[in-house]
Amino acid sequence: MVNVADKIVALNRAHLETAVQAANIALAGAERLVELNLSAAKTAIAEGARAAKTWIEVKDVKDLVAAHTAIAEPQLEKATAFARGVYEVAVQTQTELAKLAEERIAEANQALIAAFEQAAKTAPAGIGAEAAVAAVKSAVAATTTAYDTLSKAAKQVAELAEANVTAFAAKAEAAKKKAA
Repeated sequence: MVNVADKIVALNRAHLETAVQAANIALAGAERLVELNLSAAKTAIAEGARAAKTWIEVKDVKDLVAAHTAIAEPQLEKATAFARGVYEVAVQTQTELAKLAEERIAEANQALIAAFEQAAKTAPAGIGAEAAVAAVKSAVAATTTAYDTLSKAAKQVAELAEANVTAFAAKAEAAKKKAA
């Protein structure tokens, strides 16, 4: 029979492993955001230099309009692509963290039920241990259902956000074509 101290140590070890996994997921997301920002900064510097050269070469109103169009259109596309990239990193990171949380919650629920079932087996007869186990199972099931409902709602919000980003990109593209 495993003693309580061993169970606590194992539980703490599992929590530590989960915290490390969550930190690694968050750090990976932060790294992707840093890479995205560095890439955007490098592109902005290069584009700024090209834009400055273009503006210097403007000689009349026709050149001014052409320069404005040549500079503005790619910037809108790059801004849209950057926003989409940030959104994708956020969604990927959130998805990985949610998956980790779901796995750990399921494991915790199973461990809780197993512990109560074990306690009921070793409890003296006639003290209502079976009813307590049934109540815990019912509470775990209700909590799981509530979590699933919240998780589905969060996924719907994410899908709505994705639709909004896609719609924004389409509107930006339509505005670009209309301006051209």
